[in-house]
Amino acid sequence: MKSPLLTLPGAVPAEGVDEGVAAHYGDLFREQRALADGAGFVDLSHRGVVTVTGEDRLAWLHLLLTQHVSELPPGRATEALILSANGHIEHALYLVDDGETVWAHVEPGTQEALIAYLESMKFFYRVEVADRTADIAVVHLPAGSIAEVPEGVAVRETPHGRDLFLPRADLEAYAAQAGPPAGILAYEALRVEQHRPRLGFETDHRTIPHELGWIGSAVHLQKGCYRGQETVARVQNLGKPPRRLVFLHLDGSEVHLPVAGTELRLAQDGPDGRKIGFITTSARHHELGPVALALVKRNVPVDAPLVAGDTAAAQEVVVEP
Repeated sequence: MKSPLLTLPGAVPAEGVDEGVAAHYGDLFREQRALADGAGFVDLSHRGVVTVTGEDRLAWLHLLLTQHVSELPPGRATEALILSANGHIEHALYLVDDGETVWAHVEPGTQEALIAYLESMKFFYRVEVADRTADIAVVHLPAGSIAEVPEGVAVRETPHGRDLFLPRADLEAYAAQAGPPAGILAYEALRVEQHRPRLGFETDHRTIPHELGWIGSAVHLQKGCYRGQETVARVQNLGKPPRRLVFLHLDGSEVHLPVAGTELRLAQDGPDGRKIGFITTSARHHELGPVALALVKRNVPVDAPLVAGDTAAAQEVVVEP
């Protein structure tokens, strides 16, 4: 869906999966600094919005999700995954319950497949699942923001800020009084700095939660059964994941950032060395310079210098080997 905020001064449309909102509004670093200082907002109105209503909603979702939600208090934000039977990540949901409705936002374009799966699992439970993407827009307020939240709007409050489920018809009016807009590139740069994985960016068809540090934040290890739990328990109790998420400081002298998918090698092995991982997200950070998230083989030494294509890269551990 194309956001009406693309008509704001300086707006440059994003591409790829984030098409439909602004990549930036003319000054990427200024927008990042504003968000880091708790000012402004990010238009995330391209994200899918799904609601679940009915008196069985939490008990039912508890059976399907990796997170413990059967007793989720109203207003408490959480996140959860849906896994395949083999434990691979299929969906990531960012949830809050307002006492009557569970609100979730998901990656752009994934809501239809998610709803199809949820509908197939309803059975006799008293729940209703709805796609609200057409009438609800997600707006992100950074941590520390003092922007007002309209009455009656569902809010997910996290350490990284607040996600508002705003009526789409109110988006332009809200933007006019919410402070300076920041584009998705600024939001993504801060996400990379915070080591937060994103479905479809840090995940591929074989990613399991342990590889990305989603154990705890999105996967509860003491809840009842759900699809894929056997893999989660086996890796947790008996082994280690084959890959691990790392944060990379990239050589700032390079003009171009290595894009997602760029192969990683040990610097000592040179450009013809064995592939030991790949970039998942890269960004230009207003303080740290060029940075990235990447997946590497678990046994890569944590202090080993790497190269991403031709770009030197230094690791910071996100997931312990």
